[in-house]
Amino acid sequence: MATDLHRTATAPRDRVLLVDDDASVRLAVKTFLDSIGLEVAEADSGGAAEKAFVEFGPDVVILDFALPDTTALDLLPNLKQIEPDVPILFLTGKGTIELAVQAIREGAEQFLTKPVDLDALAVLLTRLCHTRRERARQRAMRKISARNGRDPFAGPSAAIRRTAEEAGRVATAESPILLLGETGVGKGVLARWLHDHGPRADEPFVDLNCAGLSRELLESELFGHEKGAFTGAVAPKPGLFEVAHRGTAFLDEIGDTDPGVQAKLLKVIEEKRFRRVGDVRDRTVDVRLIAATHHDLSTLVKERKFREDLYYRINALPIRIPALRDRPEDIPTLAESLLAGLAKELGRGQVHLEPEAAQALGNYPWPGNIRELRNVLERALLLSDQETVRRRDLRFENAPEGAALPMTTGLPLAEIEKRYILRVLDEQGGHVARAAQRLGVPRSSLYQRLKNYGISLSGRAGGPGD
Repeated sequence: MATDLHRTATAPRDRVLLVDDDASVRLAVKTFLDSIGLEVAEADSGGAAEKAFVEFGPDVVILDFALPDTTALDLLPNLKQIEPDVPILFLTGKGTIELAVQAIREGAEQFLTKPVDLDALAVLLTRLCHTRRERARQRAMRKISARNGRDPFAGPSAAIRRTAEEAGRVATAESPILLLGETGVGKGVLARWLHDHGPRADEPFVDLNCAGLSRELLESELFGHEKGAFTGAVAPKPGLFEVAHRGTAFLDEIGDTDPGVQAKLLKVIEEKRFRRVGDVRDRTVDVRLIAATHHDLSTLVKERKFREDLYYRINALPIRIPALRDRPEDIPTLAESLLAGLAKELGRGQVHLEPEAAQALGNYPWPGNIRELRNVLERALLLSDQETVRRRDLRFENAPEGAALPMTTGLPLAEIEKRYILRVLDEQGGHVARAAQRLGVPRSSLYQRLKNYGISLSGRAGGPGD
């Protein structure tokens, strides 16, 4: 059983703080713990134990009951106050039932008597370390969930208020919902909100980004496959729709799906039936579908790149999420909210924006929208240990290295965006595809903005040559 505690050479080792005033006991136990791959720190008194507890950060503490300056019962509350989740094992040479009961009541994980059975100790440490890692993983998942579960309607702008009203009206509907908007506006966040505020909130929410997946891989992810359906299919696998049964299936970037997969999606929506890859039997499923795309699907329909019948089925309840540049008054609220969440994740106290930093955020056109805003703020926090984010801490992803932002305060937002597009377009030699990639927007969206702003490509080096 002791071998269960071994780790790979690159993995961090579990840490044990061994507190005992008897040097011979410490030597014997430490030698054994070292042999099974644990990292061990030692202490011979209560004062030394508290110091090592803070500095070493153990996963488990083995604590001798009688110490020169205190007892384990007196030391236990101090350690629990520092880090309540660390399990503590009491070790004593004079154990009684009454003492064991009192120790457990005060918060000790176990009460062991000397001489300790080392194999039994190894089994116990294996369990306690695993439990602690699992708790840490769950805390991390809760952080991710909290981040993904942020308010999709933060801010006072009329644009986001309209979106909130539309979402509220369709949250309880069973018809498919289509979320429209540029990359990074928060389509996934809104999809999760719709699920949490709908009749299927207690059922699974399963999401899949369809972009960049081959037809074969996408079919397997959506519908599952049977053993032997293709090379590498060594076992049957349920697909997204099976996992989402009775819940919500969110398909992000549905506009990028292969036409062959689109036909199968239509069958799921209309008949609630599908077939695993390599299977001959239909399976029934009950899911609510939420789809999202940054493409103009009506244009893709005209170009015969997206099925017309599927388009009308998923477009029953469309919601368009505004781009961040169309709701600039929301940027301060979003920035403060994102900063608070990021600071909490990074173990920082409250962090605020300096006025100059807030002004810079408001002047930037945010081609990557809220996702880019979050990235900029996270980078600023990592680069600075101050309680405020300063202008010099901000690194904008789509601005040239070391260059000032190509906008001037006092100009309308549309003029700022136009100037920025012109600058990036010139830097890319007039090549629209490269400029669109640099700006973080679809090429079709950039063409539309060029048209809106009356920007001509004639005379520019690359022109529309993509």
